[in-house]
Amino acid sequence: MAVSWPPGTYTLIKPQSGCPLNWQTGWRYQDNEDKNNINSVSSPHHFAGSFGRNTKMYYCTKTTYSGSGSWPKGNYCILKYGFYCPSGFRTGSIYWDDEDSNNANDKGGVLPSGTYNRNTRINYCCRSDGSYSGAIRLPTSRPFYLLRITSSCQRVIGMNVREEYVMTDDEDNNNANSVSGSHPFKSGTRNTQLHYCYYY
Repeated sequence: MAVSWPPGTYTLIKPQSGCPLNWQTGWRYQDNEDKNNINSVSSPHHFAGSFGRNTKMYYCTKTTYSGSGSWPKGNYCILKYGFYCPSGFRTGSIYWDDEDSNNANDKGGVLPSGTYNRNTRINYCCRSDGSYSGAIRLPTSRPFYLLRITSSCQRVIGMNVREEYVMTDDEDNNNANSVSGSHPFKSGTRNTQLHYCYYY
């Protein structure tokens, strides 16, 4: 029996293979540090985006409540869309202090909940109520991303997984990067490195 995405509204990172059918697409362009920029991204990676001295990430958002079942217990994060996380998740956020000088941040389409101005705050839904090694059941018809919350990527039945990352060089002067609540695993303080789990 085919597994569908669980009910509720939420966002996933968009892979190069595209979004699930009838989900909405959006993008966020972050103007990263101008001076001695050290942005980096996994090579190879499977993100639908552009990565150089600045960062453009694409998102897939489920905007309707349709679906069946529920998100399984486990050890992973998704991105929040709307006022509430699906049942079983706790909410949190990551705040990027983007480039101050001639800031060119931009956005389009449907984005996860957060704040998108001269700086960037993205809200997440995370859970750590199960072991990453206990494989969970999610749709396997096309690749997708979850985010890592602790030591390893959550296993998914019928899918291979590889960890990929995006590191942004954030504002050097009076850097105000911060996190709150339950958020994905983040390396770095003045810069931000997030760890994504690519399922294929």
